[in-house]
Amino acid sequence: MLLDVKELSKYFGGLKAVHGVSFSLAREEILGIIGPNGAGKTTLFNLISGFFRPTSGEVYFEGMRTDRLKSYRVARLGIGRTFQIVRPFKGLSVSDNVRAGCGCSAYRGLLSIFRSARSPRWTETVTDCLQVMGLTAHADRDAEFLPLGMLRRLEIARALALKPKLVLLDESFSGLSREEEVALIEVVRNLRKEGLTFIVIEHNMQVATSLCDRLMVLDYGQKLTEGDPATVVADPRVIEAYLGEECRAYY
Repeated sequence: MLLDVKELSKYFGGLKAVHGVSFSLAREEILGIIGPNGAGKTTLFNLISGFFRPTSGEVYFEGMRTDRLKSYRVARLGIGRTFQIVRPFKGLSVSDNVRAGCGCSAYRGLLSIFRSARSPRWTETVTDCLQVMGLTAHADRDAEFLPLGMLRRLEIARALALKPKLVLLDESFSGLSREEEVALIEVVRNLRKEGLTFIVIEHNMQVATSLCDRLMVLDYGQKLTEGDPATVVADPRVIEAYLGEECRAYY
């Protein structure tokens, strides 16, 4: 397994944001995480990526325990992520925003300050990320003024600049038109074919069921169920907690 999460919990005072969550993730799998607002989905991402330390539980990436590592060290191991709220670096071009994602790998120690993220090696990485995400034509634009669909792609491109093995997508399809959703789904599928693994937080069930191999449902910080999309969306507990009766016929 690429990732193993064991009895992971995060408490903020009396609030159990994540409580006893366990799951495993195979290489080149796309796992979707769904659930109502406040269910603990982004907190779980923050625990896996090292932004939060767990109250209890363990995270293993490629067999190495990572839940006590700082976020930059987790990133260097090969876990990239996007954020629910898109925040490009203001005043920087699209290409320089992606180049910023190279920094975690380009500057690993004191002697690395003599290297440049503009070296041919990292410039090639930036070029490849822009091409994969369909952003080449926008490389010199001020990233701050991109439309939402392009900003979502920029977030993923910046994560790809880390050369990750696992990418955490936090609502990367939110606010997109159906045409943009379909195009981005195809991008993610192609990246999976190249060996990447994904965990996707997604409220759009049409995206979640068509993209993901498996769904895991969180409710009040706990895992409600997991399984293939058809089984999960037909589960009465999921319908009651999240989807609602009107979704039963649709799915």
